[in-house]
Amino acid sequence: MTPHSPLGILDANTLEELARVICGDEHLYYRKGYEIARFLEHAGWQRVPEYDGEYRREWAHARLTERREDPTELEKVLHRLADPREYLDEPEQLPAVISAVNAFLIHEGVRLENPGGRPRLVACDPSLAHPGSQGPAELRATMTDLITDQNMAGLLQHRLDEAHTCYANGAHVAAIIMLGSLLEGVLVHVVHERNASLLGATSPDRVSLDSLIKTCHDAGWIGADVERFCHELRKYRNFVHPRAEIREAHAPDRDTLDMCWPVVNAVLNDLADSQPEAA
Repeated sequence: MTPHSPLGILDANTLEELARVICGDEHLYYRKGYEIARFLEHAGWQRVPEYDGEYRREWAHARLTERREDPTELEKVLHRLADPREYLDEPEQLPAVISAVNAFLIHEGVRLENPGGRPRLVACDPSLAHPGSQGPAELRATMTDLITDQNMAGLLQHRLDEAHTCYANGAHVAAIIMLGSLLEGVLVHVVHERNASLLGATSPDRVSLDSLIKTCHDAGWIGADVERFCHELRKYRNFVHPRAEIREAHAPDRDTLDMCWPVVNAVLNDLADSQPEAA
């Protein structure tokens, strides 16, 4: 194991999921058989056998299993998955890949990040996996379902990933602020793309979150219940200003965050359900 590496011996199911992401499918960055071997070499592996035509996932899983006892080798693979140089032809794929990896990797007590394009693994609490993913507001939508601007969809997905990182490390106020930022970014781009006239003379750069929430409700894109709780999240988002938190005399904790997260999921779900059909 590399010095200070948080990675241990991965569970067999984790290896299967890792092989799935490496191979890709219609939703994730797809690699042909020979490209999987080349990927492992680019990750820094030595003596990678030539791809023999076996089913891609079985072949990739066999290679990972061979080196399961050496976390250093598997860490190289994870770092390469988060390396922007691996996606020069489809840069918008990177956030989705990192999100897919973290969906199972967090159960091993680690998360994959690439701040500034520098991939790294960070330790986190597995018990904090997937905040807001269970219960009545389970997330069903993705950013690319809601926003046609691929660059913005990728950026907003990265904000969601950062909120997960904050959650996993107990940074509750930071996570809530990030969720509020995500909410504002999604709403302003949805309004701009679906019916920019609803903004009136207000620039997308100047419109308030309060106005965006009301606009999306009036347009029938989010329900009345979602609108009501969005305003509560908006108030907590304002804690980005320390004086606002002092005035409220309340420090958000994990329970606060656990109530805020389903609100964001509900907004994204409502926006997906109200998506206009393509002409």
